[in-house]
Parts: sequence; C-alpha cells; structure tokens
Amino acid sequence: MTETATILGLFLGKPEQRWDGKDPSAIRKTLADGVLQVTRTGLVGDQQADLAVHGGPEKALHIYPSEHYAHWREVFPDKSEIYRNGGFGENLSTQGFTEADLCVGDIFSAGSARLQISQGRQPCWKLNLHTDNPAQAASFQKTARTGWYFRVLEEGAMEAGDTIEVIDRPCPDWNLREVILARFNPRLDPAIASALSQLDELAEPWRASFAKKVDPSFREDISRRLPNGA
Repeated sequence: MTETATILGLFLGKPEQRWDGKDPSAIRKTLADGVLQVTRTGLVGDQQADLAVHGGPEKALHIYPSEHYAHWREVFPDKSEIYRNGGFGENLSTQGFTEADLCVGDIFSAGSARLQISQGRQPCWKLNLHTDNPAQAASFQKTARTGWYFRVLEEGAMEAGDTIEVIDRPCPDWNLREVILARFNPRLDPAIASALSQLDELAEPWRASFAKKVDPSFREDISRRLPNGA
C-alpha cells in the first residue's frame, strides 16, 4: 500500500447558476496559485452552493486521485476534455495513492495542516450535468472511484508540490475503497453495516446511513440525488 502522495494542484470554486431550473453549484473550480490557508471548513477562498449537503467540518476538503482520470478517458473518450485534474470539482488533486491504498480515519500531514479521512464522496446529479455525462455519477459509485473527504484536525497551509502522507491509521480494518462500495451496496451484510454505523472516525451522515442498512429490508431512496438511478 502506498501511503504518500504529492499535491498536484489546489482548486477553488464559487456558486454559479449554470443550469436552467436547477440549483446553483460550485462544482466548477479553478486552479489556485501559491500557498493556501486551510481552516476547519476547508481552503480559504473556496465556497459551496448548498451547505446542507456540501462543505462543513466533515467535508472540509474533497480530494481526487489524478490516477483515475485515465480510466474515465478510456471509458468515456468523447468526454476526455473534462477528465483532467480539477475536473470533478475536487479541492486537491494528488498523485501517489487511491482509495484502495487507504483506510477510513487515516490521519495525514499535508503542508502544515493535519487532515483525516471522514467519508467517501456521494455523487449526485450535479456531477452528471457538470460533465455532460448522464452515466458519470452512477459510474463513480459502481467503481468506487469517488475520491473522498477530509476533516481538518489542525489548521495550517499547503501548496502544490507538498507531500501528503499518512501519519496514523486508527482503523486498519476498514479499507476506504471497501467502505465506499459498502455505502452504495443495497444488500450489504447487516453485520458490516452495524460495525460501520458505530465507527467513530466515519462522518455521522455515513454512520446513520449504515445504521439503516442493518435492517435487511431497508431500501434507500436515491431518486433525489440520482434521478435516473444508479
């Protein structure tokens, strides 16, 4: 497992009204220059459109491994211009590790900040519109190439070129990729769901979702997040 990566770029966005009849979105982000400050709610200068489902301390920073973009260019070659660093609305683009290399709760040094994996990304219809690809969000889920969110344990600063490195692993049994796949599995083993619902390092909304999956008859309604299904 690789536990060190390099920050290739930091990206900031602000809410825009991009689609008629739809809510604003800050998913389109631009590359930032120089050193950026990191607070408990993310990079200074970054904004979110809907604070009910984006941003906040448990989703302060979204990171996306640059390695995944080659996969998307191969699967959807007609959309290849989108599949570049920063293309999915991430705050950090990195090279060196992916979801399969890490665990929920991993703690990292990144510049002078300290970060912790809190949950995977839960893609919605905005990703489809942003990429002009109606299959994008569902493909994210099925492949677990979602990227993930950090909470900020210690505020600091970072810039492109900095190393991001695992410095502690409190939950070695909970591989991040496997947890992401579990989150979107409609027939998850109730024992796994129960254990994840009690994992303190996991963000509360994901713990609550796993708590519901303890009931084998539970079926999650995703129609609002993914109107065309997954």
